[in-house]
Amino acid sequence: MFNWVDQFSDWLIYHVFNVAEDSSLGNALDFFVYDTIKIIILLFLIVFIMGIVNSYLPIEKLKNYLQTRNLYGLEYLFASLFGAITPFCSCSSVPLFIGFVQGGIPLGVTLSFLITSPLVNEIAIAMFLGLFGWQATLIYAVSGILLGTFGGWLLGKFNLEPLLSEWVKNILKAKQEKLAYEGKDNRPFSQRLPGISKEAWGIVKGVFVYILIGIGIGAAMYGYVPENFFEQHLGSGAWWTVPAAVVFAVPIYANAAAIVPVIQVFVSKGVPLGTAIAFMMATVGLSIPEGTMLKKVMTLKLIGIYFGTVTVFIIISGFIFNLLL
Repeated sequence: MFNWVDQFSDWLIYHVFNVAEDSSLGNALDFFVYDTIKIIILLFLIVFIMGIVNSYLPIEKLKNYLQTRNLYGLEYLFASLFGAITPFCSCSSVPLFIGFVQGGIPLGVTLSFLITSPLVNEIAIAMFLGLFGWQATLIYAVSGILLGTFGGWLLGKFNLEPLLSEWVKNILKAKQEKLAYEGKDNRPFSQRLPGISKEAWGIVKGVFVYILIGIGIGAAMYGYVPENFFEQHLGSGAWWTVPAAVVFAVPIYANAAAIVPVIQVFVSKGVPLGTAIAFMMATVGLSIPEGTMLKKVMTLKLIGIYFGTVTVFIIISGFIFNLLL
């Protein structure tokens, strides 16, 4: 879907600006241009689609359905499974998160998606299978889905909706007031479309600066952080290397497919596979760029709770991986 963006980014950085290929600056700039265009497109399309859904299925109706039907926790599993089949990195998952919150889906269910989406995807699973075999791949995939399911379920028990940002609260409030004022909207789709497009673009403009800052941080880290640093400090196999791997990974930004080959290098250099997987999960699920972008939709307290919960789960997973693999 985004091959043309990748080609455009390569052409712009390496041919128009004549930045040397495979240089740190080139990699960082290429990453920045590609991810900025991709995320802006994703955000607009997802919010636009959710706007169409909301136009025909009001927020309150969706909320009432999820709150009155006893799904026995399966809603968290379904959200986590949906996250696993979407090939998005953490920053690309944020637009979907915004769309889900805007659509009135409970925050815990939405967080199940946000946790799993960057951790597990079909591309990373295929690469993992080829590099580490089916047993490690199965443990990796199942643990990522379970982490999202239980993480979302746990966070959903704490009534964290008041910790959403004022920007999100104002969007939801405006939608509810509009529905209460207008009642049932009987206009044809062609007449609703301009308003839906305008609203989607307004949301994109509202988070644009945060997107640029987040991707800029990720691009700098992607281009300039040396891999050998982690190999030297995580290869001992001591108990503290798992939490250390998670801490070291937080400033890094990459998607699961991009980090899997790096994990292969780590393992070949003597880093235990469980420690390497914990590093990968923290890299794709706890990045600073993701936190920067989430600042527009979450308060710092909610970001801290979300990151803290996922960090604990990843560390526990890393210890389990090292016992089983």
